[in-house]
Amino acid sequence: MDKYESLGVVGEGSYGIVMKCRHKETGQIVAIKKFMEGDEDAQVKKIAMREVRMLKRLRHENLVNLLEVFRRKRRLCLVFEFVESTALDLLEARSSGGLDPEAVRSYTFQLLRALEFCHAQNIIHRDIKPENVLISGLGVLKLCDFGFARPLAGPGENCTDYVATRWYRAPELLVGDTRYGREVDVWAAGCLFSEMLTGDPLFPGDSDIDQLYQIIQTTGPLSKAHLELLTHNPAMSGLRLSPAVRPRFAVKFPSWPQLQVAFLQDCLEMDPLQRPTCTDLLQHEYFTHDEFPQRHVPEIRRKIQLEFSSNSLGRKFGSLAIGKKRKGSKLTPNKENQEFNESKKEKEVRDALKSSPYSFKNHWPCSRKIVFFRFNNTSHHSGPSAHTRE
Repeated sequence: MDKYESLGVVGEGSYGIVMKCRHKETGQIVAIKKFMEGDEDAQVKKIAMREVRMLKRLRHENLVNLLEVFRRKRRLCLVFEFVESTALDLLEARSSGGLDPEAVRSYTFQLLRALEFCHAQNIIHRDIKPENVLISGLGVLKLCDFGFARPLAGPGENCTDYVATRWYRAPELLVGDTRYGREVDVWAAGCLFSEMLTGDPLFPGDSDIDQLYQIIQTTGPLSKAHLELLTHNPAMSGLRLSPAVRPRFAVKFPSWPQLQVAFLQDCLEMDPLQRPTCTDLLQHEYFTHDEFPQRHVPEIRRKIQLEFSSNSLGRKFGSLAIGKKRKGSKLTPNKENQEFNESKKEKEVRDALKSSPYSFKNHWPCSRKIVFFRFNNTSHHSGPSAHTRE
């Protein structure tokens, strides 16, 4: 911490604090996450090392990137650049209604590009929500908070220890499917898309049962496989399913353009086997009907270059790279899917400290709504605490 001047605590949570700091040599404003005293808690170690492990491997213009990792008085500290806002900040700044539809199209396109890149590396994020979507003053989106990201499960493996904010959970998670995959991120992106357009969460359930009920009322019936899981899930014993209904997106959003409705309906396909991939969605007519991608990608890259040119700390630590991954970073199913044992955790901490500062340049927020530490935020938009099992 000797290199940084503290400007105050901007967030507190279950696993530590987030501080806004200034790099003394360059004047760059950064956010520093300081974990709990002594880093004794096993859950804290797991969350911290997942974040470091994922961000060491992933490098893309729409993903947050780590600047530096160090220890001070046995506390692990992660240094990120400062980003002005989150999607939640932008929503809460409006007295009513959602964001500008063209801005939402831009943010959704960038989010899908970030997820497409993660999914290509066999990594699922598992916690897409407004707090975890950073948006710079120039409109560049960065996906953050990889504390609950994990490699895809291999054949015969189950995904365990899953946590996510209820309002953005896919139906397969709610019925207890332990073999979920990339599709859960697509569902959450669809929920966020709707929320950015309307200003309100799409499915603000107050329990898992209520969440699933609200979903079915809009999207239609569960798939056969998930109906079977539902009957064996004691947590859903109170759910009484109404007769099957057709999807009601057009009824729910009568003023939306047809392409917006179609895009949301595709994101929220109930059967995960039929749900489109991020690559499919990036080629959706919602984006392509007016050659939006051809115009937008060069514009976003121009903005990123502008931001990088004013980022003295990023230039000091490394050069800008767009859409690249670190050599050998791709994870394959059935590999590194088990939680770390203690010796491997300590080795990775040491490796992370040896290799920092990383040659990454992107952004991290310093906001009271940062959710890396899983704040129990009771905001209208934030939903139930992500780390709580309902």
